[in-house]
Amino acid sequence: MSSGTYGINRPADVSPSDCEIWVHYSPSRSEAGNPTITQLDPQQVLLQTDNPNKIQSNVTGFEVFGGLYTLKLPVTQFNTKGIYTIVIKPVEIRTRIVDCGVLAAFPDQKGLLFDTAAVPPAHVNKLENNNLIGYRIEYLNTDTGVADAKLRNFFKIITSNNRAEPVNQNLTNSNQKAIRYNFNDNSSLVFCTVSPSSASNVRPNVLPFIGQPNQQVIITNTYFNPLMIEIEMVEHDIETIAYGIFGNQSKSLEDGIYTVYNFNNDIYKQYNLFEIKDQFTGKPLFEVKEERSNIDFTKDLNTITDV
Repeated sequence: MSSGTYGINRPADVSPSDCEIWVHYSPSRSEAGNPTITQLDPQQVLLQTDNPNKIQSNVTGFEVFGGLYTLKLPVTQFNTKGIYTIVIKPVEIRTRIVDCGVLAAFPDQKGLLFDTAAVPPAHVNKLENNNLIGYRIEYLNTDTGVADAKLRNFFKIITSNNRAEPVNQNLTNSNQKAIRYNFNDNSSLVFCTVSPSSASNVRPNVLPFIGQPNQQVIITNTYFNPLMIEIEMVEHDIETIAYGIFGNQSKSLEDGIYTVYNFNNDIYKQYNLFEIKDQFTGKPLFEVKEERSNIDFTKDLNTITDV
């Protein structure tokens, strides 16, 4: 008998429209900064990569290279020294539960009802039949007096979704709801089954909580794991530091101008070098290296070395 090894991870091939990108700025690690966060447009920031392997299958259109995306951060926002924390997470669909009901043909199938009219237009297509399978539902607290608006660490997974319409049924049991639902692709309501939703063997008469009518929920995809990236904007990077260590330098003996060049021999920084002496004895007290604001371009390296 042979045995194989099977991997469980696959590179994400999500569309930018499936993502939300948020950024928080802090001036330094010792300062918390503004508690507010700013949202970036994923269509402008998250760039997809075309898969070069597609030529083997004669594919002419764009084929996303899973797992490889480029962040194109706007200079207008990332222009200050400090720490930027970027969060890339599944896009949130916020709506309300219309009803918690059952199917007329299958009364043991309990599910949640959502109205497409209450969903932002950009996400209505996600509520088409079976498009929500695998999505996660998180719940907001119905008690407005509690500190946490969200029910933490509690969620359900959608196992199916179909357009449905309400129907009235005459029931002999007065404890059961008369309104049930039938599948109808022309309806604006969506019936979603979630897991877990069935009772346990220990307490078969107690169904797990899946939500209640008019409760606000957050629906998100599970295409990828949220990602947090920390970017620190600094005045100097490794290359600019290397200019001062390994780059060409010159010192004018006549006026004490000290010049540092980059690796293309362009002037990068200039300093004034001078001594401070005691006004009475003339004894040297300090050697000073002061950065110049006005660059003396006569100290260009090519000009100096050609003399």
